[in-house]
Amino acid sequence: MRRIDFDKISSSIPRTPGIYQFLNKSGTPIYIGKAKNLKSRLSSYFTTDQHRQFRTRMMVSHAEDIKWTVVESEADAFLLENTLIKRHLPRYNVMLKDGKSYSYICIKNERFPRVFFTRNIVRDGSDYFGPYTSKWRANILLELIRDLFPLRTCHLNLSEENIEAGKYKVCLEYHISNCEGPCEDLETEPHYDDKIDQIKNILKGNFGPVKKHLMSQIEYYAEQLKFEKAQELKEKMIAFEDYQAKSTVVNPRIENIDVFAVEIDEEFAFVNYIRVVRGAIINSHTEEVKLKVDLTEGDILETFIPSLRDRFNSNAPEVVVSHKPGWVTEEIKVTRPQRGDKKKLINLSIKNIKFFKLHFYEQRAKFRKKPNHQERILETLKSDLNMDQIPRHIECFDNSTMQGSNTTEHVSNGTEQVHAIATARVQ
Repeated sequence: MRRIDFDKISSSIPRTPGIYQFLNKSGTPIYIGKAKNLKSRLSSYFTTDQHRQFRTRMMVSHAEDIKWTVVESEADAFLLENTLIKRHLPRYNVMLKDGKSYSYICIKNERFPRVFFTRNIVRDGSDYFGPYTSKWRANILLELIRDLFPLRTCHLNLSEENIEAGKYKVCLEYHISNCEGPCEDLETEPHYDDKIDQIKNILKGNFGPVKKHLMSQIEYYAEQLKFEKAQELKEKMIAFEDYQAKSTVVNPRIENIDVFAVEIDEEFAFVNYIRVVRGAIINSHTEEVKLKVDLTEGDILETFIPSLRDRFNSNAPEVVVSHKPGWVTEEIKVTRPQRGDKKKLINLSIKNIKFFKLHFYEQRAKFRKKPNHQERILETLKSDLNMDQIPRHIECFDNSTMQGSNTTEHVSNGTEQVHAIATARVQ
């Protein structure tokens, strides 16, 4: 089994966020992970630390290659990691866990649903959103949600019968404006459910309806001359827009597109493919092809666009490209953007190509410099004999002897002269 020589590839690994894949000898991923700093994370697998988990040591020992994809942020890396794990089901990724559990936000299946953080999924009809990279990140999102939409946090059974019977009284959360009192029928079920719908929009990344809802509330309170309440909602809207700017992978209005970029040099063409769904990158792939004839970037994309879309089962209605291909179809829109979010995606695709090329040519150069079996033998011979140059011509003299003595140079005592000169030229 060929072990990975990390020292030979470390110089080509970027210090950017991204995902990495450990591959076996057939090129199948056996482990997929994410990193804020790819070089630092991958370096940690090749330290001499004896306290690493046995599973980690086994995984590294069975890997024969590493490949990686750069993205813009750690959140993007997490999303892409999640997608690739579900697609490839690597043997060393157990239940999407790499030594730790992940965080979810649960909207409970109950009347006046609670919204809370959890690490356990219970199949009871509740809605779960995530996983999130950390409990801290999930709690930040929960704080925003609770600030925008006051919800109950109690575990009371708020059935119609219990509320009508007056079994419950409002608590401190109501008096400090963290809850609107559904336990005493001070908040109607349709009003509460409307807030839950907006929370689901936030968690799904559908920010447009949420902003529209908040704007309608601001206008309503302004018309009622409740300017303090309107200003409070405006401040919440600003906080929400700040979260949206930091959390969106790309523009959420970008629903379903494929992104292709290509670069050509003297020997090879390099193509990167990025899949975007609902404003989020869910896949990325880069590969090279050796050029046998003079081809343009458009010629390369004309071949690779249908091939990669078929390989990744994409039915995206729009293809965004770095160069205009000759490939044209009425069913699919082809765009070559000059600015905006789609242009940023093209730049990200080109960035992946540049990192891939750096690694590809470094590996190729090291492979070419690697001596073959004959050269290794001659280098050893040169060293052992203290020679100035590698020997290219060897003459061998074979003299026959009788039991280690009595060298014969002619026919004597019935023994035939064996004075052979063999010349071997090593190519």
